[in-house]
Amino acid sequence: MKTKYLLLLLSVGLLGACVPKKDFVNLQTRYDNLQSQNDLLTEKLKACQKSKSELTSDFEKSQNRLEALQKDYDALSDDYDKQSSKLKNLETSYEALEQNSSELLQANAKRNRDLLKQLEDKEKALAEEQKRLEQLQKDLGKRSYRIEQLENLIASKDAKLNNLKNKLSEALVDFEGRGLSVEQRDGKVYVSMENKLLFASGSWNVGTEGKKAIKELANVLAQNPDISVLIEGHTDNVPYGGNGPLKDNWDLSTKRATEVLKLLLKNNNINPKNLTAAGRGKYAPVASNETPAGKAKNRRIEVVLEPQLDQINKLLEE
Repeated sequence: MKTKYLLLLLSVGLLGACVPKKDFVNLQTRYDNLQSQNDLLTEKLKACQKSKSELTSDFEKSQNRLEALQKDYDALSDDYDKQSSKLKNLETSYEALEQNSSELLQANAKRNRDLLKQLEDKEKALAEEQKRLEQLQKDLGKRSYRIEQLENLIASKDAKLNNLKNKLSEALVDFEGRGLSVEQRDGKVYVSMENKLLFASGSWNVGTEGKKAIKELANVLAQNPDISVLIEGHTDNVPYGGNGPLKDNWDLSTKRATEVLKLLLKNNNINPKNLTAAGRGKYAPVASNETPAGKAKNRRIEVVLEPQLDQINKLLEE
């Protein structure tokens, strides 16, 4: 009986702790800003993929143009050889005609001069085409290198996500099927933990099993310092009925997200700059709130992981 009384007093004390409104507003503002940055980065990534497609198309067109110019160059070279052969024949004829007629000699001389002029023009044209071919090859090389960089960065991002998802699945395998799931979608990895694993009803204190799961998650994150981490708190549509500092589901979802964040930061190898906590209340359900099972799925913490896009953004800016 005495133990129950002490537990009751402890619960009342916890509910009496006050979360300043200013801190909540700051957290919400930070979340909104980071959400906007995330949307912007997502748009940049789409632009990067579109740019890659356009550059690939330009590369193919330029390659076709290069092949056409090479054919023209080969034709001009062949014509040059033919004209050189004609000139040689004309020079032979010139020597023969010189002995017979000065008029014929002059005519052949004029012809020879004309042929020489034509040869000079063709040589000039060949030189110009050669210069154009060299410039095209340089341009194609630059475009090919840029496309390769973009492909490598995107492939590296996908590989990191896949590797991270596999490591998380291995680390959290004991908790899957107990309200925890790991999945990869939309270029991100989502670790979803239902409240039955983490919190008692109306509470934001993480239970023993939940702390074990979060510790395993922190160990994996500590090995991936280039991953951005967004911790989102979610509730069902049942209004928060507790007393004390929390007023509604917004407060509850935010408080639970910050509690998970604090547990992650107990691992000293995690950079706090990579973490963001936010509450989304009842406004991002993953199931219908019409059934108890659906409500249980909606009461959750989602840890959203994605590689930082600094390198891709830098390449796009360049």
